[in-house]
Formats: sequence, structure tokens, C-alpha cells
Amino acid sequence: MTQQSSRRIGVLMGGWGEERDVSMKTGEAIALALEANGHQVARLFAGPGLDTTVREAGIDVAFLALHGRMGEDGRVQGLLEVMNIPYTGSGVLGSALAMNKGVAKKLFRQHNLATPTGYVVQASRVKDVPSLHADLGFPCVVKPASSGSSVGLTLVHTREQLEPAIALACRFGGEALVERFVKGREVTVALLDGAVLGTCEVSHDGSVFDTTTKYDGGAKYHLPPRLPATRVANIEQMALAATRSLGCRGAVRVDFIVPEVGNEVVLEVNTLPGMTRVSLFPKIAKAAGLGFEDLVERILSGARLDGAHLHEAPVVEREPQVEAHAG
Repeated sequence: MTQQSSRRIGVLMGGWGEERDVSMKTGEAIALALEANGHQVARLFAGPGLDTTVREAGIDVAFLALHGRMGEDGRVQGLLEVMNIPYTGSGVLGSALAMNKGVAKKLFRQHNLATPTGYVVQASRVKDVPSLHADLGFPCVVKPASSGSSVGLTLVHTREQLEPAIALACRFGGEALVERFVKGREVTVALLDGAVLGTCEVSHDGSVFDTTTKYDGGAKYHLPPRLPATRVANIEQMALAATRSLGCRGAVRVDFIVPEVGNEVVLEVNTLPGMTRVSLFPKIAKAAGLGFEDLVERILSGARLDGAHLHEAPVVEREPQVEAHAG
């Protein structure tokens, strides 16, 4: 038995929120792949008392199969840091920044990455929507500011539809993100350990790639995208820049809208992408020649802690100074 396979791997799945069912499917697929690779696996179901669950399981490494709030937003990552248990995916800060779409958009702009115009509104400020919306116009997209899997997403065509859509989105975390609707192809880039695995175009009959389309069928996947190679290369460079702007690592998926005319725009960065055998990330990995079990093993090999230890100060080489003497 190798040192790698002698470790006890805890697959954290489930969670507290609306993405629990998706997380359970991701977690089971990962657990089966790890077992096929010869690992000792403990299936850990996240929820209240997670610290006790993790401690009693006696795991050496945590493989995160959580999605959405309280799993993808840095909180579980922080718990594992305190418990000194290495984990897969991004660290505390990268996870928190990516999950908060409003903050992430500000960072994208600071790094000269185009992203749809929009604003964030809290549940307590729904009455201020007319002034916040101003000249953003319609149609617009409304979604939770800190959630995933397209939960609570609405394409809004009229002002009368706006406040109910915001109220729906605010059910998932208390804040809604309202963005100008950008018409174009939906493209996603998969990255692993800071390198591009591949890029996929998603096409469907609906106006937006919502939860129903995503999980109940109706979507088609084009690998590679039906775009010029030079444009795909630019999108992939943008994906790398977006990931670096948030400090993310491990397996990351970056979503874009690519208009027929105009520049492509970054929508969001997913730090714990779906990992069922039919999810986008494994599809892209398979097209790149990386099977599911090998993909899971690669992700596991990147498990780590951010760590709170002090680093040695870098050595700065200085040129010898020549003293000036008065003549």
C-alpha cells in the first residue's frame, strides 16, 4: 500500500442549502472513484455539527464535494484550516471572493476583465430598486449574489417582473445580483492547477442556462466551442486572469458569455464545480484525455492548507554603496 493510498480521505458532501442534492451526487461519484483508485474513503455529510463529524471520522485529507453557501464560500475551508486538515479546492479567501459575485465583479474590472454591468441589492432594500436600476434597462438577469447551480435565476423583461425576481433571488443568501442581459454563446473553461484543461460551449433552447435546463436535459455541449481558435485562446487567457484575480486554485470552472459582435464577458468563477460523471468539468477533462478516476486523483493530489505560519523574509541583494568624497 502506498503512502498516498494509506491516507483516509473524507469526502464532504450534502451541506445546508439549496444545492444539497447536487452535492450528494458529486460526492458519491468522487467517493466511488477514490475507492476504485484504492483509497480509504469516509463519506461525511455536511450540516450542523460538521466539526464533530470530521473529528470523529479521523480523516487525513478532505475532498470537498460541497456546492453553494456554507460549503463553497470559505467557511468549511476555514474550519479545516483550524483543524489542520488539508483539503481540495481553493483556500478561504479565494473561495469567499468567488462566491460573492458582487465583490468578484469588482475584482474582474480592476484586472481589466469585461463583466456585465449590474448591481447588488439586499433583501432589506428591495424598495430602492427603481433608483438602483436606473438606466440598466431590460432584459436583465437576476440571481442570488452568493449561490450557484443557477438556483433562483430569472430573466426579467419588464419592470413589473423585477422586484418579484429580486425577492426570489434574495431567498438564497439575502442578496440579489442584477445584471444587464448579454446575448451570446455560453462558454465555460475548465482549469486544473493553474492550467487550462479545455473549453466547452453550451447550447440550449432557453434564453438562459437555468437549473431546469442544466439538470433535466435539453442542453448540448460542443467541445471545442464553435468559435475561431484565436477567440477561444483569448477566452482561456481571460479565464486564467479571472482565476488569478481571486486567488483560486485546484479545479476551477470559469463561465463566459460570448456575443456574436463585441467582447466576451466573464460571468463567474466556480471554485467547486460539479463532479458527477455527466457534469461539465469531467466532460471537458475527458475530451482532454483525462478519465474521471484520473481527474479525481489529480484533484486529490492538490489538497493543501493555506497555513498560518510565518514565512522567512526574502533575501534582497543590494549593490554595494560607494561613498562620495569631497574633492
